[in-house]
Amino acid sequence: MEGHSLTLVTICIGLLIADWYIVNALRNGFTKWRFVQSKKFLRGYWIFSVLLVIGVISSIFLKFNLGFKGAVLLAFFLTLFCKVFFLPFVIIDDVRRFFAKLKRKPEHPATASAAPVSQSAEANPNKIKRSEFILKAGLIAGSLPLAGLAYGMINGVYDYRVKRRTLWLPNLPKKFDGIKLGQISDIHSGSFYNKKAVTGGVDLLLAEKPDFIFFTGDLVNKQSNEMREYQDLFAKIKAPLGVYSSLGNHDYGDYKDWPSQAAKQKNFDDLLVTHKNMGWDLLRNTNRRLKVDGEEIGILGVENWGSLSRFPKYGKLDLAVKDTDDLPVKLLLSHDPSHWRAQVLPNYPQIDVMFSGHTHGMQFGVQTERFQWSPIQFVYKEWAGLYHQDQQQLYVNVGYGFLGYPGRVGILPEITIFELRSGANPNFKLS
Repeated sequence: MEGHSLTLVTICIGLLIADWYIVNALRNGFTKWRFVQSKKFLRGYWIFSVLLVIGVISSIFLKFNLGFKGAVLLAFFLTLFCKVFFLPFVIIDDVRRFFAKLKRKPEHPATASAAPVSQSAEANPNKIKRSEFILKAGLIAGSLPLAGLAYGMINGVYDYRVKRRTLWLPNLPKKFDGIKLGQISDIHSGSFYNKKAVTGGVDLLLAEKPDFIFFTGDLVNKQSNEMREYQDLFAKIKAPLGVYSSLGNHDYGDYKDWPSQAAKQKNFDDLLVTHKNMGWDLLRNTNRRLKVDGEEIGILGVENWGSLSRFPKYGKLDLAVKDTDDLPVKLLLSHDPSHWRAQVLPNYPQIDVMFSGHTHGMQFGVQTERFQWSPIQFVYKEWAGLYHQDQQQLYVNVGYGFLGYPGRVGILPEITIFELRSGANPNFKLS
């Protein structure tokens, strides 16, 4: 985290220097634009830039919730990308003007004063200045990230992708070798506005025919009735060996002002009933034994536990691992990936794999088979994909739904299909 923080602070300082360069370029290049020449523009530009930098630095060193951090980082990097796209045009114009000045021969004052207005200028009094043309092209280029956000709202938000992963487990019983596990996370049903598109994602998951399925939390945004229109749809998610679920930080009703504690408790009880009505086995600090032809592995599930910010710590791993010592493999459902490094690694070496969600990959970034980047990595060390330390592993699903920004750019909604294999992962180098 310290390295990421230093990088981000350095970027902030560099961005303020770039701001000075950009503001001068705008004011010098668009002399006829009254708003750009006004004090309101200058004041507003600097207030926004400075407040954004303060917000980013505060989100690093102070304990704000993930929603605030996510919004600030998204705004920061979006602004950064806009300026990065614009800056080359400013530099090109400055270089052009520099060489043009070198080529220009000094004239005698009397000759210069007597020189007629150029024929081209006289013929085209409204002709756009070359600097203004270049800077306008730069503004168009700088708007491309905003266009990307709009595209993500239209096309990315329901563009479900099936990701297939092989999960190597040295102690996996032979009867489980080759078995198929599906995972979805962060449904956030209160954000949906296209039931047909959501149905398409469910159909994709079922088409994979997983033997068992995990859902790793955040069924709703704030309250249980958000699932009213979607309960029957997600109830279609079935698997021969069962569907197992856990709770996320949004499932407790902590983000809504309730008229009474009784009303909040009623909402939570209704959410538990929703899991039951869908046929999902909700694991609240407990475990199940998954049996195939006489051999068993453990499925453990805890309530939400997050080490960052003010996220609730309801999870109790000591209860979840109870009476599982004889099981050769233990798979843990825990919504927040920070739980892995904070408690699982130091205190529970018997847990083979933890499955999480929560980060959404911030719904913005780049994700390929060999490379991934998102602003969320400045908040979470493990934020998407498969991680390992020695024999213990963590998988972070970037989510089925969305929250806040109603779109996804680069980080698309995920359905994960794991093939469980017996043996050590040949790609892992154990420390």
